[in-house]
Amino acid sequence: MNDNNTGRALAAMVVTLLAACATVTPYQPAHKGYGYSAQLIENNRYRVSFTGSSATPRQTVENYLLYQAAEVTLNSGNDYFIIASSSTSAKDGSGPTLSFGLGGFGFGSRSGVGVGVGTSTDSARGAEYSAQAEILTCKGRKPADNPQAFDAREVKANLEAGIVRPDDKKP
Repeated sequence: MNDNNTGRALAAMVVTLLAACATVTPYQPAHKGYGYSAQLIENNRYRVSFTGSSATPRQTVENYLLYQAAEVTLNSGNDYFIIASSSTSAKDGSGPTLSFGLGGFGFGSRSGVGVGVGTSTDSARGAEYSAQAEILTCKGRKPADNPQAFDAREVKANLEAGIVRPDDKKP
């Protein structure tokens, strides 16, 4: 393989690595600060949360939170949940990012390629959203007069198509 092909292959590998770093957080248990968590507070009260990377839109974070609330409700043997409190916060996504430079030079019949990889702070990155809620899980039919009550099976069914898990194959 000549130096030009080596440089192109290396550049393609670095671009692929960078693309992998800037993906939407999948629906998964919290790992390295991103994903969902649930904590039992009282018999039927839970604190649920979802935190996404800077590539994860706010609506996705909030949908994943609702999906987690539905799963917690069903896993606890209940039918619906009531959101007692909730919030979504944004943290500036200007943390460290992977960056690279690729340059070439040549003289005579030989050429060389230089590659540099490092970290930088990029204030143009998007916000990292985190959504939290305290929910009450309940049995029976959801009260029609409570706008904070959600049928867990219905929430799960309606949001399922938008849930991306870590093992889902990307096109």
